Amino acid sequence: MILDGINSPKDLKKYSVPELETIAGEIREGLFNRLTKIGGHFGPNFGFVEATIALHYVFDSPKDKFVFDVSHQAYAHKMLTGRKAGYFDDKRFSEDSGYTNPDESEHDFFNIGHTSTSIALALGLAKGRDILGKKENIVAIIGDGSLSGGEAMEALSVAGSELNSNFIIVVNDNEMAIAETHGGIYKNLKALRDSKGKAENNWFTAFGLDYVYEEKGNDIASLIKVFQQVKDSNHPVVVHIHTQKGKGYELAEKDKESWHWCMPFDRSTGKPTVNFGGGESYFGMTSQYIVEKAKKDKDFVVVTPAMPMAVGLGPKERKILGNQYIDTGIAEEAAVAIASGIAKNGAKPLVVTNMTFLQRAYDQISQDVCINKTPVTMLMNYSSFDGLTDVTHLGIFGLAAFTNIPNLVVLCPSSAEEYISMLDWSIDQKDNPVLILIPGNQVTHRPADKNYDDLNRFKIEQNGEKVAVIALGDFYQKGEEVAAAIKEKCGFTPTLINPRFASGLDEKLLRELEKNHQLVITIEDGILEGGFGQKIASFYGSSKMLVKNYGLGKKFYDRYNPAELLRDCGMTTEQIVEDVKAL
Repeated sequence: MILDGINSPKDLKKYSVPELETIAGEIREGLFNRLTKIGGHFGPNFGFVEATIALHYVFDSPKDKFVFDVSHQAYAHKMLTGRKAGYFDDKRFSEDSGYTNPDESEHDFFNIGHTSTSIALALGLAKGRDILGKKENIVAIIGDGSLSGGEAMEALSVAGSELNSNFIIVVNDNEMAIAETHGGIYKNLKALRDSKGKAENNWFTAFGLDYVYEEKGNDIASLIKVFQQVKDSNHPVVVHIHTQKGKGYELAEKDKESWHWCMPFDRSTGKPTVNFGGGESYFGMTSQYIVEKAKKDKDFVVVTPAMPMAVGLGPKERKILGNQYIDTGIAEEAAVAIASGIAKNGAKPLVVTNMTFLQRAYDQISQDVCINKTPVTMLMNYSSFDGLTDVTHLGIFGLAAFTNIPNLVVLCPSSAEEYISMLDWSIDQKDNPVLILIPGNQVTHRPADKNYDDLNRFKIEQNGEKVAVIALGDFYQKGEEVAAAIKEKCGFTPTLINPRFASGLDEKLLRELEKNHQLVITIEDGILEGGFGQKIASFYGSSKMLVKNYGLGKKFYDRYNPAELLRDCGMTTEQIVEDVKAL
């Protein structure tokens, strides 16, 4: 295998174009080896192999700096920069994260997992280079889907007007985001593709940028030629290349959306090799609820910033929703503001995405929604510690971030019935902005209230004494385990409370607990600092009540084992019971 002899980009430069094409095939075999066994981003990486080879052949990394947007197309880059063992040696998969990571290699400059960031970050590198009087190429690599993000467009505007030095922006146009692209810019990208870059209207040149088009985005020789053309340029230039997402695997080429990211799978059939069983899931439950709600209520509309599959809205479901569905592209800020306008005019918007991405719309939630008290419902997936575990995609900060915005009602359901009831109530009520966290544990069933107008009213599920266990959302079942263990190990029945509301306190109930309780335990699926439990600890600050909060540390955890993380945070049932005994 030629790739065996490549340990840095310098090694690549001695090979001929036919040999480089052989290397491309070997890289794809490495991708297959890793992805069939542990999963990961499939389509973006398979489609960018040739471009990665050409970039490293022409430029001189790490002196010349590459910044990958999202960096879910950087697997080939990792293989060419000394990290191929993470793809060919099964025992070393864990050495490579799914994204660029400066801790892994001098060829990576940022730990990136969110979209639309590369142009701004690379522009900063270029400006820093100019200030220090250095000479090097700065290359930002961004997919067409990421261009719909505001940060990308803002950075393009700055690059075209404020930078008069070397700056190369490679636009990897595979005609897809995660799902299909949405937004007016994609009409122009299509016109540029159809005209081989010669369309009269060109939004890149409108920003003041030079522009080069390459149709053969998966042809190494063509890419080498175009990259040599722009290398060492003295002004900002966009290199627009047309690539095929999922290239090299027929199933991925035909079904680009399904193969954007994959679970471990059988290469011959494409079917997952991980069996999650045929039971219920909040994922499937949510998709079904949304479709049925849309059929019954024509005032209902779903808004998503390019994340329909966050709640299982595939092509079939999106077609059924019709004009009751709007995809804003990768634009969380716009999605939230648009939803506020929809609500203000009397309709019923539901914003859906993953918690890690909603962080980008914090200001719009605060200003455009909560100050105006528009009844927008925001439904967040992957807000649990047991969801996405890459450092760039953690959802565990959501509770601390959003429960401290005035007027925002944050609901944490503890069962399927409670989840659906909260959705029904929130979408139909007209008084409050609401954020609902989809439970991250297995589906459980318990009776639930239908109305949540009485804000911040906690629910006592089991009356007891001495110790009160307040377990929030998808940690309610952990609270049940703790309460049962306390009864067994300590000889008394504790009170068990399902708070339901994370954004406010039931002060009346908390005062009542002071009569026959000495200890309150809070358990939450998020970081402790600024979270739910600390609000309760602060409430009891001047009283004799002891409070013990259980949650995660304010840390950027990365690729952790969820069970081990709970143990490290002292959150196993056994550890909590031992604390109760000591206290």
